[in-house]
Amino acid sequence: MIDIIKETEGAERIAIMGHVRPDGDCTGSCLALRRYLKNAFPKACVTVFLEQPSELFSYLDGYDEIDPSFLEKERQDVCFSLDSSTPDRLGDGLRIFKDAPKTICIDHHISNNGFAQINFIDPDASSTCELLALMFEKKYMDTETAKALFTGIVHDSGVFQYSCMSKRSFEIVGELSEYDFDRTKIIDETFYQKTYVQNQILGRSLLESILFMDGKCIASSVDRKIMDFYNITYKDMDGIVNQLRVTKGVEVAIFMYELHRREYKVSMRSNGKVDVAKIASIFGGGGHVRAAGCTMNGTVYDVLNNLSLHIEEQLREYDD
Repeated sequence: MIDIIKETEGAERIAIMGHVRPDGDCTGSCLALRRYLKNAFPKACVTVFLEQPSELFSYLDGYDEIDPSFLEKERQDVCFSLDSSTPDRLGDGLRIFKDAPKTICIDHHISNNGFAQINFIDPDASSTCELLALMFEKKYMDTETAKALFTGIVHDSGVFQYSCMSKRSFEIVGELSEYDFDRTKIIDETFYQKTYVQNQILGRSLLESILFMDGKCIASSVDRKIMDFYNITYKDMDGIVNQLRVTKGVEVAIFMYELHRREYKVSMRSNGKVDVAKIASIFGGGGHVRAAGCTMNGTVYDVLNNLSLHIEEQLREYDD
């Protein structure tokens, strides 16, 4: 485990960054660490470099001070990578990360091989926020820090329902619940609540989904024309793949949306028999056994054909 205070003590400039297209765990972990370090070192300049997260998380302390430009010219003394499985997932922040004399990586993706000078990677954790909660000293914790950590755990565990939730995970959630914030509101407004347009694209994705491999796989996709028609971004499609996953009889759910012409961001979810992280890694992606993603080129059918070969192989091995 990393002693965060010891590793950052004396640093005047501290950078925190996470992966491109930040989700709840990425956003929560970055803002939780920012608050924690500012409590510990009030005179230090602590900056979160991150693509602008969804406004769903605007209630978190430090949200308005996120730097999405990555134009910082001054060298950082210490740079943290949070919730990013590979350095390229840091996007434009990679330049700042490489230039720092001390780099620290904290992550829970099984595909992370440790790319910083100091690494703490635990694939058994529910989230990166869970790992931070283990390392944080209570004297530098406060309600805002707890709120950010709780948010990350909620989002990466599907509101505590995924198998990644362990006894330790629930104990941490219990400790965070001792702080005074509205937990129900966070869950409802950031995980379950959808806008009218988000419900429309969810409904369309479900309506146009296809079952294949004898009903063991389900897939749906959204192209650029549809995204432009509804005026949506990737942030509006969060949760679609999880809804596909709960289709009865399905082992693997696949959802993809078009980044550029014939280039798709692919999200996969498994109900246990298939290691989707292993499949994603074949195509340059990564993630967890039951939740992973990658970027693939070709038509929708090209993508599904390529993924199907590996899904079928794993299902055959499981049945044998």
